[in-house]
Amino acid sequence: QVQLVESGGGLVQAGGSLRLSCAAPGRAFSPYYVGWFRQAPGKEREFVAHVRWTTGITYVVDSLKGRFTISRDNAKNTVYLQILSLKPEDTAVYFCAATKWLHGDYTRTGAYDTWGQGTQVTISS
Repeated sequence: QVQLVESGGGLVQAGGSLRLSCAAPGRAFSPYYVGWFRQAPGKEREFVAHVRWTTGITYVVDSLKGRFTISRDNAKNTVYLQILSLKPEDTAVYFCAATKWLHGDYTRTGAYDTWGQGTQVTISS
């Protein structure tokens, strides 16, 4: 049971940028995958991006490629989500999640067993 802590959200004008952080404080952190998801009011939680921890290989959902970048800093036990050219439809609570489970579909929420509380991103037009 490892608690993750998201930060970096806020109120931003459309066209701006944000970098969200997902930190796992304390002892060494060695998940298999870490993912980012987001959930808008009244909508289901949707996949955004993930990174394989050991290799740093990243994947971003097709619809967000070019604006979203996921990265990780092993020494800081931290995963980042950089968002460029923010749009009103990006407004959501952004969650990070981690898993040690193998052979999962890491674009699905069910593949992850450790979650943060989320950080609110609100984009004004």
